[in-house]
Amino acid sequence: MTLIEALTGLAPDLAIYLALTIPLVGTVLIVLTGRWPNLREVVTGLTATGLFLSVLQLLPFVLAGERPEVTLFEFLPGLDFAFRVEPLGMTFALVSSGLWILTSLYAIGYMRGAGEAHHTRFYAYFAIALFSATGIALAQNMFTLFIFYEILTLSTYPLVAHKGHEAARKGARIYVGLLLGTSIGFQLMAILATWWLTGTLDFTEGGIMEGQVGHGVGAVLLVLYMYGIGKAALMPFHRWLPEAMVAPTPVSALLHAVAVVKAGVFTVLKVSIYLFGLDYMQALVTTDLIMYIAAFTLLGASIVALQKDNLKARLAYSTVSQLSYIVLGAMLVNQYAAVGGGMHIVMHAFGKITLFFCAGAIYVASKKTEVSQLDGLGRKMPFTMFAFFLGALCVIGVPPLGGLWSKFHLVMGSFEAQHAMMAGVFMLSTLLNIAYLLPPVTRAFLRPLPEGESPGFREAPAFCVVPLSLTALGGVAMFFLASPLREMLEGMFIY
Repeated sequence: MTLIEALTGLAPDLAIYLALTIPLVGTVLIVLTGRWPNLREVVTGLTATGLFLSVLQLLPFVLAGERPEVTLFEFLPGLDFAFRVEPLGMTFALVSSGLWILTSLYAIGYMRGAGEAHHTRFYAYFAIALFSATGIALAQNMFTLFIFYEILTLSTYPLVAHKGHEAARKGARIYVGLLLGTSIGFQLMAILATWWLTGTLDFTEGGIMEGQVGHGVGAVLLVLYMYGIGKAALMPFHRWLPEAMVAPTPVSALLHAVAVVKAGVFTVLKVSIYLFGLDYMQALVTTDLIMYIAAFTLLGASIVALQKDNLKARLAYSTVSQLSYIVLGAMLVNQYAAVGGGMHIVMHAFGKITLFFCAGAIYVASKKTEVSQLDGLGRKMPFTMFAFFLGALCVIGVPPLGGLWSKFHLVMGSFEAQHAMMAGVFMLSTLLNIAYLLPPVTRAFLRPLPEGESPGFREAPAFCVVPLSLTALGGVAMFFLASPLREMLEGMFIY
């Protein structure tokens, strides 16, 4: 037994098995306890906590430079269903599992306060979705990741369609159609070609394509991968994300601000760093093409967000824009920008989940959904609107919020890559962030209540307000924890 095992109490392979098993066991228990709502929700909370603790057990090994791995079975010679924990996967697993705990608490207040139906089904599919997000984070190769990527799409379809009305069914059809269409039509083709050309799909430090795949073919594969990873929401395959906003807010918050969309950009970084390799990507003619498409998406989605009065729609297009920060960071093909992209997964997660939590709390307490309806709301919901303010500052990148550091690294990566124009894109986008995220705050605190609306304190239930307050404070905490996060992500390039 190593010192780390003695301190954590778990061997790393057991921790991996637990991280994958706990959400599945939780799903079964949620279904079995469905007749007893309080017990079911306790099971949901314990499942989320158990997943996070099992993932946390792996952190000391990764920080010590180890790469724990397990193989479940060999699908074909050289093609294993296997898991391996490295710094980027560790980061994504910690964020998605940790924020699930707060989302579970938030969902209790929201689902009851908003009068939503079918709670057991909701919590069960939520657990399956987190199981698949964990599988994506810990996947040892592209074959394993692709399986969990598809499970994540299928398991979140019922969550998007949860309300059951025509708009929800339509949004869910667009959601699943675009995500399955891109992954099967583009990504699977790229995966098969990669395996045929290189003989492996293993995520390998430095990449697997140098000396195995010509630059012309590699350029085509890069386009197939980037558009095949539809969850990254590059234009024009971005429409699924705004359409998915018909889902209940806890779904929008965790799955479409953290787990689903971050699974997309996480996969973009994994493919760029561990399949292509940054040095190899520098020689591909399509690297700059994808970079400019990401820059267009980044600015275009921000401009659309400015025009949206519906709060969730505004936040959805903001997410489309923020995802392209990470894709653009990958296409700058240097360590500084890649680390900045990994950091932005975390910083944006805290900021955006806070904003979605606040949007849901506003709906539960006041039934308001439009930015133009928020006048004076800060007097009635001060905790929610102040948390919204902190979440907005995190996404904008203002100290003392963590978003400052990820954007700083992305801008510095632009200069290192000698793409000063891309630094300008990041800066212009930040100004647009201010333009569409601060008006809800200024309306809430600086304008009077509409005539005839009664004053008085009226926050959402505590199960909503406490989680959104904690995620807002989490954005502040990440300002001070950015250095250890950066140091862990730099481990992607130690080989």
